[in-house]
Amino acid sequence: MKIFKYGFIVGASFLLLESCKTVVPKTNETQQEVAQAKVFQSRLIEAPNREQVKFATPTQRQLDWQEMEYYAFIHFSMNTFTDVEWGYGDEKPESFNPTELDTDQWARVCKEAGMKGIILTAKHHDGFCLWPSKYTEHSVKNSPWKNGKGDIVKELSESCKKYGLKFGIYLSPWDRNHPEYARDEYVKYFHNQLEELITQYGPLFEIWFDGANGGDGYYGGAKEARKIEARTYYQWEKAKEMIRKHQPNAVIFGGIGRDIRWVGNERGYAGTTNWSTLGSRTGESAGRVDGAYLGDENGKNWVPAEVDVSIRPGWYYHKKEDHKVHSLPKLVDIYYESVGRNATLLLNLPPDKRGLIHENDVEQLMKLKEVIQRDFANDLAPKAKVTASNTKGNNKEFDASNTVNNDVNSYWTTDDNITTGTLTYTFNKPITFNRFLVQEYIPYGQRVAKFKLQAKVNGQWKDIANETTIGYKRILRFEPVTTDAVRFEIESAFMPPMISKVGFYNAPNLLVAPEVTRSKDGKITLSAPEATTEIYYTIDGSDPDNTSMKFTEAFEIQSPVTLKAITYDPRSKTYGEINTSHQDIAKKDWKIVSVSSGDKGKANAIIDENPNSYWNSAKTGDEQEVVVDLGENYTLKGFTYFPRQDRWTTGTVKEYQFEVSTDGKNWKKVAEGEFGNIQNNPIEQIVDFNPESGRFIKFKSLKVIDDSKGISLGELGVITE
Repeated sequence: MKIFKYGFIVGASFLLLESCKTVVPKTNETQQEVAQAKVFQSRLIEAPNREQVKFATPTQRQLDWQEMEYYAFIHFSMNTFTDVEWGYGDEKPESFNPTELDTDQWARVCKEAGMKGIILTAKHHDGFCLWPSKYTEHSVKNSPWKNGKGDIVKELSESCKKYGLKFGIYLSPWDRNHPEYARDEYVKYFHNQLEELITQYGPLFEIWFDGANGGDGYYGGAKEARKIEARTYYQWEKAKEMIRKHQPNAVIFGGIGRDIRWVGNERGYAGTTNWSTLGSRTGESAGRVDGAYLGDENGKNWVPAEVDVSIRPGWYYHKKEDHKVHSLPKLVDIYYESVGRNATLLLNLPPDKRGLIHENDVEQLMKLKEVIQRDFANDLAPKAKVTASNTKGNNKEFDASNTVNNDVNSYWTTDDNITTGTLTYTFNKPITFNRFLVQEYIPYGQRVAKFKLQAKVNGQWKDIANETTIGYKRILRFEPVTTDAVRFEIESAFMPPMISKVGFYNAPNLLVAPEVTRSKDGKITLSAPEATTEIYYTIDGSDPDNTSMKFTEAFEIQSPVTLKAITYDPRSKTYGEINTSHQDIAKKDWKIVSVSSGDKGKANAIIDENPNSYWNSAKTGDEQEVVVDLGENYTLKGFTYFPRQDRWTTGTVKEYQFEVSTDGKNWKKVAEGEFGNIQNNPIEQIVDFNPESGRFIKFKSLKVIDDSKGISLGELGVITE
């Protein structure tokens, strides 16, 4: 039997009978928590117009996890030193040698940033282990780091304990190094390693299994493609039993029988509709809109969403991305669109080759913390008089004032069979607010399907927002509203609503870094959403301020420069963030010479400086190519590839070959490889190579993610310095 901190006894889900006299708990995965909640019968709500309803509610471990809200991912391994995203599995342990590895620094940074825990990638797809596993030689025990005596998993678990953080483990089921992968023997190896991790490093709050399974790999020297049936091959039920035995408080991500689910993208957002329930624990959800899984409104299993996203373009550290750490406005958006949309935020911080979280990442983390603290520093809701359209039994225990008392054990709810309701907040003097926060009392599940927010302006009720789900926490942002009365109306719920928290906040303005766009003829345009904001820029690599060049109209750049632009508010005399971008040679003289199939004219979309336009080949199949004339010879040092940027990944190039030529006839291959993780993270790919003179470039696809409609390219570019 387990008792929630909220003050009631509960299992994984309940069967609520119309009489509301008996509570029949469903046995959960551990076959624990079997009890009758007689003391709290008065709080159980009958389901309207149904004889019985199976209603999903969270377990204690799911509640504890959801309350963490914000925690860190650490991707640090062999890939850090080979400068790739997905290792092939043939890397040598000798390559792993951080010079200043300090897990205390990781934990200290996360703690100071306001995070509640850290999940470590103990083994990624390349199979290299960050602990001295007794089941493989492909681990830190054969690296130069600490003369093979080190154990990063142990060190980080101790650092988390030291700084009051929870600790979690990522273990890749796929192993591109192991010779027995895709055979029965590997499954034993996988379970043995899982047991090492869940028995040797103390309490874990989350165990993370990646969904990437099977494909090309080293596999002990076989160097071949191997496929598996991911749902059955790993014997997930056995793995789950092991976890429940040794880590009963850990939530499981991935595999079968999961506690939490992937949100559907790696870009940092949940859907505006986000149910914490699924029809089953084995599928992501019934619907996916704009890259986010929405959950199932009528789902019978509590499987809430986790948003995983990196603070940089890639999951592992790459020096060339030091200037591409997400801007503060982007990080703020990520927070509001994850934690603020009924999900948790798992933000990746990739330590560099030293073994430290890079200074640029730390700087952005602390800025984000300041914004979050500032935005929610002053809750105006407790100043209001709160009235409700209906209160269950007119009982003070369920009074509307519970929504502003900051007591997580209290909530407002309506009479049985009433599934709509209105809360009105009246103030003695006008308030100005631009943030609205609301929470359901989720120990009894997620109920609200649709709500509306209104404010009284000039004596009339004005709509501020019309939204769908709430769940654990929902935060809305909008233009400032000044009013002396706010109305929160629940328009639809499939059971009587339970609201535990309502908050109104007036967050200060956040200056956004200028947006940079470039035309094919090389003209640069800088823009910012605030009309009163001024924009200043430099092209010599120095940081701009209000004494630098002021942007007034589009300007031309033909040769490579480092462009830095910043917004400035002359009223408050404050600056936004700097947008730093590398602007290479202009594409005004570029021409499409040939394409392997399809309309050559339409292929101009890949050299128009607009990554949102794209070209598709006419033929299907992996091997397709495009040839571009740059207009004159350049010393080329690399190339860039933007996959198509809409919601579809059809035709995205996974493996590539790049060639250059001075005459368009004699070609030299300068680069060949794989765009690791491009399917889940379709960002601009940057590939460096040894300098080579050329006027013509040939981009060739060797393998695509889905070739049913040919290959697709959003934009091609070159790097000349």
